[in-house]
Amino acid sequence: MVVQEKLVVKVKELPASERPREKLWQLGPRALALRDLLAIILRVGSRRDSALTLADRLLAKYPGLVDLAAASVEDLCQIEGIGPAKAAQLKAACELARRLARASCGERPAIRGPSDAARLVMEEMRHLDREHFRVLLLNTKRRVIAIRDVSVGGLDSSLVHPRELFKECIRRSSAAVILVHNHPSGDPQPSQDDIRVTRRLCEAGKLLGIEVLDHIIIGDNKFVSLKEMGFLES
Repeated sequence: MVVQEKLVVKVKELPASERPREKLWQLGPRALALRDLLAIILRVGSRRDSALTLADRLLAKYPGLVDLAAASVEDLCQIEGIGPAKAAQLKAACELARRLARASCGERPAIRGPSDAARLVMEEMRHLDREHFRVLLLNTKRRVIAIRDVSVGGLDSSLVHPRELFKECIRRSSAAVILVHNHPSGDPQPSQDDIRVTRRLCEAGKLLGIEVLDHIIIGDNKFVSLKEMGFLES
């Protein structure tokens, strides 16, 4: 045990040119490797491992940023040296990156067709391991006011209730909405439940004066539009 502890090289014991934070100060964040950035987010290592060693361990299991972002807190805590606090730091960093990516899409992007709606959510939703149902709130000019989560889980009437979906639409004075959910299988073809729930929500929208323009189903880098498939009335 003593021998193992002597073999551990802490980040603070490395030359200044090899320490992630010092490299960032001297060279800027763009010059850092992914392991260096992860080490900075983790801040410190464990009793036995340096922050850089933990970063290497993370990248061994999740070699890409998409894989890392899709991992849950519970998944991350399965990695030796990563506890709830470090897992929370990583998830917070991923969420900041997600929000920045959404903000960089532009101020209130316009939706001219199904591809515009799919493009807004594709990169995140195609990798989700459970069905997530979301709604795009649009103003009278078909520009996105907000994207809101409605439910997580299988798509059925108990999870996607018109009351919960349209409550936010009314609060934000949304003129129209586009429904979006993903199929973790990667196949975006609609099920009978998808069609049934869509028609139910369209009927509720009509009563409230909020038009349901489309329902987009996200697969693995592909999507289908229930409007284009003829499942929504013109």
